[in-house]
Amino acid sequence: MAFGVVPEELNLADVHEAIAATIGDRDCIVWRQRHWSWAEVTDRTRRVAAVLREAGLGMSAPVEDRKGWDSPHDHVAIYLHNGNEYLEVLLGAAKARAVGVNINFRYVAEELRYVLNDCRAKAIVYHGAFAATLAEVLPDLPEVRLLLQVEDGSGAPLLPGAHPYEVAVAAATPVAPVGLSPDDLYILYTGGTTGMPKGVLWRQADFLAACLGVASTKADLVAAAGTARLRALPAPPFMHGAAHWNAISAWISGGTVVIQADPLRFDPVDIVNTIEIEEVSSLLIVGDAFARPLVDELEARPRPLPKFRFLLTGGAILSPSVKTQLLDLLPQLRIVDVLGSSETGRQGVARSDQQHSATAAMFQPSPTTAVLSADRQRVLPPGDPEVGWLTQTGRVPLGYLGDEPKTLATFPMIHGIRHAVAGDRARIHADGSIELCGRDSVTINTGGEKVFAEEVEQVLKQHPAVFDALVVGRPSERWGQEVVAVVQLRPHTSPDDAALVAVVRAHLAAYKTPKAFVRVEQIERSPSGKPDYRWAVAMARSSV
Repeated sequence: MAFGVVPEELNLADVHEAIAATIGDRDCIVWRQRHWSWAEVTDRTRRVAAVLREAGLGMSAPVEDRKGWDSPHDHVAIYLHNGNEYLEVLLGAAKARAVGVNINFRYVAEELRYVLNDCRAKAIVYHGAFAATLAEVLPDLPEVRLLLQVEDGSGAPLLPGAHPYEVAVAAATPVAPVGLSPDDLYILYTGGTTGMPKGVLWRQADFLAACLGVASTKADLVAAAGTARLRALPAPPFMHGAAHWNAISAWISGGTVVIQADPLRFDPVDIVNTIEIEEVSSLLIVGDAFARPLVDELEARPRPLPKFRFLLTGGAILSPSVKTQLLDLLPQLRIVDVLGSSETGRQGVARSDQQHSATAAMFQPSPTTAVLSADRQRVLPPGDPEVGWLTQTGRVPLGYLGDEPKTLATFPMIHGIRHAVAGDRARIHADGSIELCGRDSVTINTGGEKVFAEEVEQVLKQHPAVFDALVVGRPSERWGQEVVAVVQLRPHTSPDDAALVAVVRAHLAAYKTPKAFVRVEQIERSPSGKPDYRWAVAMARSSV
């Protein structure tokens, strides 16, 4: 069956209910040695749905009346760290025919105000630790009609009008969902790393197919769940799309979602201990920022971890040297780099294991993935040397919430076919594989040449002393922009600029070599592992 093509239109909550009916006694969520069965999660998410419906939330307009940038649902802001509550609200909202919306918990009040207004939140579920920030913006959120505060040990008192989450859930009456539709929406807010956050609107049926690769009927999914033994640990925050996609994917397979004990930070000791204790079979991380600390932990305290078979990375690829280290430490491992974005879903994968060399990732694309020419006028054939735009066709999002201009720009009609062009630059090789060059928004124009930041970063991290690196452009009278590398070195190492230049020159053209290296104690990244290029630019400019 072709990737991304399904014989039946599906709805996430409907599928979860059907699987739960057959494997109700098996683990659905595991966190801090607490195990929630599929039957328990079904009961709790039905109760969450009842709480939302009691507040009047659900469908706010007929599905058929919407445009591509409109939502007919009420929106529930999920302002939480990882925990069972995050996944319960995401699924419970869908059962009420509302939509859970991911909120970045790092936002300061101004950013939080913007995104809660932009998504038109009518309910907010939040951890007590965020109550003070939320209190600053609530007077500017007239549409909010329900506040649920999750206890987190912070000691924060309830905000005025708020209800304790557990009390509200316990008091609700669970009822099986009705009226669910494959046309119900799934909404994912982008991180806003290169602009203001935007809500990407997916039909649920399209989301399940394009983002999770579901290509089965509901009956087939239920049958397969009976023998499933997947235990998946998504290490990034669930507010990051790749993390809750991984969790939902595990559920669709009839598996178990395992959450590390400390969700407030990435602790490699905690991650490895959780893998060992809970017999995790699949781990999701985000690039080298997560993988390098894991390598250090496994080298310091080696463990065989026989049940651990799959390491997935989404949002950032792994460098070849880190892949090699991981495979040396855990020979049974299969490493899967996943290519995709909020606006495209899954576009391809690159696999590495003991039989497949851990080289720079060349992605095997899905049938609906292509590379457009730089002018976006034609699809490039395999072997064309042009660096074009990575694109997705077929099942793509409806648009950006409330934003017609950005919808039309990102999802253009080209020769009668609708495309999703998220901003990644790529090249298609003669064998049809895709070489990801980098994000156009962080491309550096220097002396008339384009330099993709990620390409230089990957090479720099091959130097054994470089723990992490970000590459940015800095204004230059001579070059327009000059390439600057912000590097975090390993403790007790001090390579000079010449040594760092040498590792770049060994792999890349001279014009891609950084003109300067800025050494920092720690590279700034989001909790999801994504780079903070704004911070890196500020560091590069301040070092002049």
